[in-house]
Amino acid sequence: MTRLKRFAFTLMTCAIIFAGEPSGADQHQASTSQTLYVPVYSHSYGGNKERPFHLAVTLSIRNTDKTHTISLTTVDYYDSEGKLLRHYLDKPVDLGPMASTRYIVKESDIEGGSGANFLVAWESIQPVSIPIVESVMIGTQSQQGISFTSRGQVISK
Repeated sequence: MTRLKRFAFTLMTCAIIFAGEPSGADQHQASTSQTLYVPVYSHSYGGNKERPFHLAVTLSIRNTDKTHTISLTTVDYYDSEGKLLRHYLDKPVDLGPMASTRYIVKESDIEGGSGANFLVAWESIQPVSIPIVESVMIGTQSQQGISFTSRGQVISK
């Protein structure tokens, strides 16, 4: 595949992925707690032989409230079969106003598979601006690179 074709394929893939992003109106609500499902990919597949392309994963959690702290109560990593692979928190972690944190799955850690996911739960004493929870996947192989993002989906409040 030529570089131009690879570039066009990457551009089309990004357009498809970003087409499903939530509208700005969804982000201006307030809440006191949520549990989110965040899709991630420890690898993706390419070519006719479905060759795995290994990816590093960054889970990013951003407190968008200007004045209040949120408390992260769960950051759990699951594989494609739904098996819990890792608890990232031993106890709740506070995230101050406008602060961010991240959790990493190394590119060499392929345990999660192409259907891996995080469950993230947070809470606050008072209603706060809803945090942004997203994943960033990046991988390089030979002279090819791939990167894309995925947003968390609220599964309970």
